[in-house]
Amino acid sequence: MALFKSSEERRIERDIKIRQGIRRIEKAIREQNKFQDEFIRNAQRARQIGDSAQYAFIRNSLKKTALVKRVLERQLLSVKNALLIKRQAEASADFAGAMGMMAREIGRLFGETDLLKTQAEWEKAMVQSQSMEERMSMFLDTVEDIAAQDAESATELVTDDEIDRMIEAEQAAEHQKELGKLAGLRAELDSLKGEGEKQK
Repeated sequence: MALFKSSEERRIERDIKIRQGIRRIEKAIREQNKFQDEFIRNAQRARQIGDSAQYAFIRNSLKKTALVKRVLERQLLSVKNALLIKRQAEASADFAGAMGMMAREIGRLFGETDLLKTQAEWEKAMVQSQSMEERMSMFLDTVEDIAAQDAESATELVTDDEIDRMIEAEQAAEHQKELGKLAGLRAELDSLKGEGEKQK
């Protein structure tokens, strides 16, 4: 067992003790109910046998039992109401604690936010961005120059006539594909017409 308990551990111990106290009072009320039932049975027996002295004694005991039971019920009600008030107070304390924590955190965040530093970093980033754009533009210009040089050297290796023949050959291949598709569609239509005529 730790020598120094946290506030939460102490709160849990208090709650356990309160619940134990409630259970003891409830048990005492149940016992008074049992005593009452026994006294009533004994009173009925005393009347049956005609013992008026015992009957009077039992009647007084019943009065005391009813009084003890009423006191216990009032105590139980008081403890339960106090427990509800305690829980309400804890909820309010939790709320206040949470709000206080948030207020401190917000204050800390605003305290840590250095707008001048942020602005300086933003300006630095913009300058770097412009510099990067300029470098990228120069790089692309270089790439285009190299591509143009490659194209010029390529014209020396491949003639315009050869390029024209390649383009025409591609067009002819595309035309043949289209003709093939049309021929396939015509064959399909013809077969459908033949089936229709057979059904007639």
